Amino acid sequence: MKIALIGATGYVGAKLLAEALNRGHHVTAIVQHPEKLPTHAKLTGGAAKVQDAAALVPLLKGHDAVISAFSGHAQSDVLGYFIDGFKAIVAASKAAAVARLLVVGGAGSLEVAPGVQLVDTPAFPEQWKASALGAREALNLLRGETALDWTMLSPSALLEPGERTASFRLGGDQLLADADGNSRISVEDYAVAMIDELETPKHSRARFTVGY
Repeated sequence: MKIALIGATGYVGAKLLAEALNRGHHVTAIVQHPEKLPTHAKLTGGAAKVQDAAALVPLLKGHDAVISAFSGHAQSDVLGYFIDGFKAIVAASKAAAVARLLVVGGAGSLEVAPGVQLVDTPAFPEQWKASALGAREALNLLRGETALDWTMLSPSALLEPGERTASFRLGGDQLLADADGNSRISVEDYAVAMIDELETPKHSRARFTVGY
């Protein structure tokens, strides 16, 4: 499968890139600094700023799917930067006539009680709030999208480096937690779940989550 991966050198994107390549997919990694990419026979680098939809279109054309691991964590205006970029990705994906768009979401928009999302609870960390609100707005934009076959995968509350076990649970709009009340998933297993969805779609035009 031919995949265009946006944000392939980031925290989540790098693991998605490794998982996709290990499974034999051809990846075009779209980043601002292609020189940071590893060397691989099935990897092609493409340089573009995410907010420039016109520049993205030719890089996305001809691919079976786009995976967006774009985030605005390093920006001063995290929310504004992310939403502008996300809208450009959606517009470029449609203009390039790519069949599917898979998006790295956040845990903040998952429900912890009926009608109560994690980001709206008092305990939600302030440092991640702008990112969580951006991901929630992106989800709302996707839910109003009729032209794209989209999927968003939200992680558990704690997304951290760990092992690739390929053993986890999937859920819908509710936050997953283990028997001890911990909500977590390794970045490696998050990548497994995303590429599983790429290869065998089960959540067309829907958001789902993954956790232990």
